[in-house]
Amino acid sequence: MSDGARALTGGKRCGESGFLVEPTVLVDVQPQFSVVREEIFGPVVAALPFNAAQGVAASANESVYELAAGVWTRDISKAHRVAMRLKAGSVWINKYNGFDTALPFGGFEQSRWGRELGPDAIDLYTQTKAVNVAL
Repeated sequence: MSDGARALTGGKRCGESGFLVEPTVLVDVQPQFSVVREEIFGPVVAALPFNAAQGVAASANESVYELAAGVWTRDISKAHRVAMRLKAGSVWINKYNGFDTALPFGGFEQSRWGRELGPDAIDLYTQTKAVNVAL
């Protein structure tokens, strides 16, 4: 990878045309690498070490794209504490891409425009007006 990340598995092109890659796990990744700083739409995960004293949420919250996050742990209480500290529109615990049409989907910061799914999606198609009359 151009920044210095290494593909532990995957990383090869899929097919003869387009920009598809096979599922890829990147290691030797640093927080300043573009694979961490930019949104990647594909089957790619960047594995980064984090400072336990600082916490994983602080590292994750350095992104300007805060659409979604995933937390994997056996300690559900810890997962909820981390989820509360993460700045992300959706946080999945012990899974990823767990969509439910009853829940809104959308992010924060650069990923904050609009909400899909759930009752919040209706706001995209409505204009609320308040009329107050003194009788």
